[in-house]
Amino acid sequence: MIERVVDGLFAFCGLLGTSSDGAHTIDRDGVRAAVVPAAPERAVANSVVYRNADALEDVYDELASAYAEIGANWTVWVWPDDDAPGPFLEGRGHVLDAQPAAMIHDLAGLERPAPEALPDWTGDGDFSVVGPLNDRAYGFDTDSFTRAMTRRPGESTHVYVAHDDGEAVGCVLVTDHDGNADVESVAVLPEARGRGISGRLMQHALVDAAERGNETSTLVATALGYPVYERLGYRTLGRFAMWERATRS
Repeated sequence: MIERVVDGLFAFCGLLGTSSDGAHTIDRDGVRAAVVPAAPERAVANSVVYRNADALEDVYDELASAYAEIGANWTVWVWPDDDAPGPFLEGRGHVLDAQPAAMIHDLAGLERPAPEALPDWTGDGDFSVVGPLNDRAYGFDTDSFTRAMTRRPGESTHVYVAHDDGEAVGCVLVTDHDGNADVESVAVLPEARGRGISGRLMQHALVDAAERGNETSTLVATALGYPVYERLGYRTLGRFAMWERATRS
């Protein structure tokens, strides 16, 4: 099951590697790195995921050089219960920055919320609002995701947006891969919270995902989003360790 979450992170890195000028991915055997010159200060935009820890060590110097070239902060997502990469990364200047939860949901038997519960939403939203919503929702004090997410991703990624009086107030990205719907970039503006927008928008997104033939959904949960996902029926598989290496303040 955890491999499905990792596959979702691979998909997310692929999205980041195509969504802005100069962005690209470095793909080596069992390793993918998103290199995003448009947002060098945002480590999560410059993420590395792997399927094999030995492969990560083998390509580490190449990745470090690529990120140094753009002056980027960057992070490596270490699997739950994978102890080997931590000391290796720490020895190369990384620090443990966060431990978000890996979560999964069986999509069988889902129902949509009542129409009046979220009257203004779309599953074919404007991708250009996703970056600004995430920047405002999470209080980053920069427009880093606005810069990192300017080009709509491929057809496997679906953009859900909720509106209030014509203004975009919440969003969810869902990327389909191999029967799994990976949820990314969930955000609701602070002034619109407490009204169930993210949960109801995700309910619509998950029902749609099931109708497209997906059997599961995965995501990586921040502390802010975790209670919402748990109420929706996601269960925790473990916690990733995000090992960040900073090159700028």
